[in-house]
Amino acid sequence: MMRAFQRDQIAKIRIQDLRLRTFIGINDEEKKNRQDVVINIRIHYHAEKAVSFNVIEEALNYRTITKKIIKHVEDNRFLLLERMTDEVLSLVMEHPEVMWADVRIDKPHALRFSDSVSITLSARREGYAGAEHPH
Repeated sequence: MMRAFQRDQIAKIRIQDLRLRTFIGINDEEKKNRQDVVINIRIHYHAEKAVSFNVIEEALNYRTITKKIIKHVEDNRFLLLERMTDEVLSLVMEHPEVMWADVRIDKPHALRFSDSVSITLSARREGYAGAEHPH
């Protein structure tokens, strides 16, 4: 016997460990040499049309988003990790289909005796309640 159920049509995309090199920091050495950053992005978007029609034009194109982020991060200079994180979050939120996004950028070896320092910022569209438990 088949039971009726309601599907959650919110797709949850994860872009994990995007490794890029850029100019990030405030001291002279950081301004002269590119450093590694590791970007993790979580995105929620309404996927009803993508699920129903099974065509790429109805899905959020995460490849396009990722390419734009790569170009932006690699082509710019940043003093603060907070600023870079906010700019990457803004690039994700440019897409009206995105209901919620969370961006974490790690700067490996930024502190002595530490693997990494990271900043996380998130944004959501007005009326979207799904971000309370985004995992």
